[in-house]
Amino acid sequence: MAPILYWMRRDLRLTDNPALCWAVDQGRPVIPVFILDEVVETWGAAPKWRLGLGLGSIGESLAAVGSTLILRRGKALDVLRELVDETGAETVVWNRLYVEDERLRDTSVKEHLRDAGLEAKSFQAHVLFEPWTVVTGTGGYYKVYTPFWKSVRDRDVGPALTAPSSVAAPDAWPGSDALDDWDLSQAMRRGAEVVADHVHVGEQAAQSRLGAFIAHRIADYDSARDMLAEDGTSGLSENLTYGEISARSCWHAGRRAMEDGKAGAETFLKELVWRDFAHHLAYHTPHLIRENWKSDWDAFPWKGDNDLAEAWRRGRTGIDVVDAAMRELYVTGRMHNRARMLVASYLTKHLMTHWKVGADWFADTLVDWDPASNAMGWQWAAGSGPDASPFFRIFNPDTQAAKFDPDAAYRKRWKRDRSFYAAIPRSWDMAPDDRPVLHPIVDLAEGRQRALDAYGQRNAE
Repeated sequence: MAPILYWMRRDLRLTDNPALCWAVDQGRPVIPVFILDEVVETWGAAPKWRLGLGLGSIGESLAAVGSTLILRRGKALDVLRELVDETGAETVVWNRLYVEDERLRDTSVKEHLRDAGLEAKSFQAHVLFEPWTVVTGTGGYYKVYTPFWKSVRDRDVGPALTAPSSVAAPDAWPGSDALDDWDLSQAMRRGAEVVADHVHVGEQAAQSRLGAFIAHRIADYDSARDMLAEDGTSGLSENLTYGEISARSCWHAGRRAMEDGKAGAETFLKELVWRDFAHHLAYHTPHLIRENWKSDWDAFPWKGDNDLAEAWRRGRTGIDVVDAAMRELYVTGRMHNRARMLVASYLTKHLMTHWKVGADWFADTLVDWDPASNAMGWQWAAGSGPDASPFFRIFNPDTQAAKFDPDAAYRKRWKRDRSFYAAIPRSWDMAPDDRPVLHPIVDLAEGRQRALDAYGQRNAE
């Protein structure tokens, strides 16, 4: 009856949690633990703050089934070894992750625990299809999304697991850090109070969000998801990134909607698989996260961080839709998906700034930051990534705004919303600036031509 340590990471839920369900099924005491470890310590301001909210929520959910979430800080392997010694646990379980820093950590932990004679087991939970299970006809990995989608769209993902009604407790609980002592909101400063009004935290909120989307919005999802001023998306990226709902639960809901004849359901399923595709590529080509996926872009004359990029960060480019999108980001912690494409294209093409500058900024400011999706999205926009938009496809932000915000409702809303100024954390080294931007920092036509000239020169060399 030695207890089982359940190491919780991006799986802050009870429902459809394979590692937790397996541990409970063994009939032994289960000790859930979250470690503020060497990987999580690297997270940016908004993701780390939002994680803290999620930990508070899952702690309450575990308490409701008779359990306790143990919080520890330190290197993952060291903390797990300490807990093994303190509790007499002989088994450690967790749900797998696929981005390089997470995977290297987990592989090392599993090897060392097994070398010490302990049982170490990991389970599939974060994606629909594990990367090594989706292969081309020649046995390789997919580099293009459409054939990836076609290869998995009819696969059985298995049923979602029921949440345990109770979790057996050990005779004595090990000591735990206090969540408040971690001060995960420190880097957000005053911005946390503003963004807090726009987050949907925890498993119950995620399930309610999914239910409302399926009932009211999925039918029009294919078209409404691009309209900047409409609430046309699921909003579930925030919950999926912390595992407050499983991709499998979302998949089953989408499949039922498709069978019910709701027109946008297949597009929703494709977006879930796009998320899988990002993790598939992050697993097979780990450099996707930190450098150009296509190495022939290494010599492209993108600039590093610069004054124009700083104006982009501050929402002071003079391009209304770009500045509105950046304001939306600071107030809500999220940004409309169409707007993400526009601001990324503008930074990497009109401002000729390296996509990594933008990706790093999103990693600090997005509450729904996912390392694989973030990197692939930026490289898609920049042209350097897998199955990317061609570099010469340069969005005109004014034309895009006219198409996807025809009444200028999105732009007007974020121009009027004064909470933007309160939402900028001091730690981001950005002081509010309410002066009007009288002229665009870069003429759109000139910026476009400069980018095309650089692209033409690259191809000529």
